[in-house]
Amino acid sequence: MKKFLTVVVLLASCLELNAADSRYPVHTIPEHLKKDVNAVVREDRMVFRIISRNKGKLNSFFAVTILNDKAKSFAEMVLGYDKLSKITDINAFVYDADGKQIKKLKNSEIYDQSAYDGVALYSDNRIKVIDLQQATYPYTVVFQYEKEYNFLYMIEGSTVSPGEKVSVEAFHYQLIYPPDLKPRYKTVNLELEPTRETTNDGLESLTWTLENILPLKEEPHSARDSFYQSIIAAPSSFEFAGYPGNMSSWNEYGKWIQSLNKGRGQLPPPAIEKVKKLTANAATDEEKVRILYEYLQSRTRYVGIQLGIGGLQPFEASVVDETGYGDCKALSNYMISMLQIVGIKSHYALIEAGPDNDKLDSQFPSHQFNHVLVAVPNSKDTLWLECTSQTNPFGYQGSFTGDRKALLITDEGATIVNTTRYSAEQNVLSRSADVFLEVTGDAKAKVTTKYSGLIYEYRGLNFTVNSQYDQQKKWIQGNTKIPSFDIDAFSMKNIKDRIPSAIVDLDLTLRRYASVSGKRIFLTPNLMNKSSYIPEKIETRKTNVVQEDTYTSNDTVRYHLPESIYPEFLPEPVKLNSRFGEYEASFKVDQGSLIYTRHLKINKGEFPAESYNELIDFYKNISKADNTKVVFMSKT
Repeated sequence: MKKFLTVVVLLASCLELNAADSRYPVHTIPEHLKKDVNAVVREDRMVFRIISRNKGKLNSFFAVTILNDKAKSFAEMVLGYDKLSKITDINAFVYDADGKQIKKLKNSEIYDQSAYDGVALYSDNRIKVIDLQQATYPYTVVFQYEKEYNFLYMIEGSTVSPGEKVSVEAFHYQLIYPPDLKPRYKTVNLELEPTRETTNDGLESLTWTLENILPLKEEPHSARDSFYQSIIAAPSSFEFAGYPGNMSSWNEYGKWIQSLNKGRGQLPPPAIEKVKKLTANAATDEEKVRILYEYLQSRTRYVGIQLGIGGLQPFEASVVDETGYGDCKALSNYMISMLQIVGIKSHYALIEAGPDNDKLDSQFPSHQFNHVLVAVPNSKDTLWLECTSQTNPFGYQGSFTGDRKALLITDEGATIVNTTRYSAEQNVLSRSADVFLEVTGDAKAKVTTKYSGLIYEYRGLNFTVNSQYDQQKKWIQGNTKIPSFDIDAFSMKNIKDRIPSAIVDLDLTLRRYASVSGKRIFLTPNLMNKSSYIPEKIETRKTNVVQEDTYTSNDTVRYHLPESIYPEFLPEPVKLNSRFGEYEASFKVDQGSLIYTRHLKINKGEFPAESYNELIDFYKNISKADNTKVVFMSKT
């Protein structure tokens, strides 16, 4: 019997279970797979079959032994579907530690609901939710389902290990396809060639099989893709909702995106006249872009549209103009249409957005995107326009879409480009403070802090700066790193440049800021920027050290001292230089004041694994310096 038929029969036979069966007893798990883990995957089997250019089928069988409550999430499964895909079969079972079946899923226990996220205005996305959590550990859950796809735009891949402290007994992933629809594939952190077979009826298959996989342990300051082993797949020739395409190259993929957008940029005559009138007195193209972008922000709002192919195709610019709403695709298409009216060339750009985004694999053309924005060539640089935000500063990408690769849709097809990278000289926290110290240890402080570049987004400050008084005060209370304080007054100012900034002014009362012991007063000069972070020690580092962020932090704090005290101990200046950054701190008494200055610069980059101990020392020394105390003595 052919291999792909064997697997499908196996998946079906796994369901023919009854209360007398003994499946997956815990004692049969090899000891080395149970050591220091929360769960053991007993079997993970996926078979994806390509039927035609617009049809595919997935069979999935997943059995996992849950050893403790830290892995209880494995007893839940959420399956998504929509009008272009459907789940045709679901079965699930639970077994106790001895392998005795204690539960079989009932249809009434499958919760079918809308996948509404609170943002999408229209969506046909739905989910089926299963929860088989048990109170007694260990136990084993088995999930099996079949899903049919009326498209071949995406092919389900598989990850070998589903997380830290999870081992895997058996892993199997198989692709079955007609020769003329051979998919492309790529393995990540996995040096394993697939087994290739051909059946009598002309179908071909690729199969990956692994056994006894030890748990992963992520290392601090490592790249997100350094550890997890996975197999990814994508079609070359495909069809989605009546739109045929090819993604064997980015250029071909770009042409398919063009076909989705074709004819959707027309605006009605009143809108055309409005655009021309708004920009009539603009002196430069950049000024025109700013005017139209701020016009877009003032009269549109973001809503998700997820109907059929609506997750990939924008609706018409005329609809956005009429209704005032759209998703990222529709709003970007609308912006491009307005710019075209005034003769400014711009591009639709696909991107993986979010601060924890996966890097675009430029060598593997496939669907790797969750967002659309607009790129406008502008002399020596590019203006990037985030069309879903009503508050975003003009031309600012920030952590949402900055410093990564995007796919620019061009007249020829597509090209991969880099988005804005913000440097340490642009990402700056600059703080000055005057602190009026009393002999009791209490103090009054006036503090001005400027948050620039990516620091503008610090803990949501970029949103808070546009909020009401109560939300701003709550942000200050949660993000002012002083043990005990009262807010006497505050203000926030928003500076919406391409490198934006927020200025926060504070008047504070500090209760027992300095500690008093007899005639001595102990003071930590670092007012609001003390670091306690020290990376975890690792015996044998395996992966390169990665610093994802880069920024500069500068503090100047002047302590106005009572005449009745004088310094007994003043720390020596501190200066640290490392490949990871630089740090300086100084302490100086001047005309009845203690002046404390601190400078920290963190470098972004990838460094050799053997440099990790140097990284630990760098942060350890920063923490030590930041928590240094000055000792004053009372004259009386």
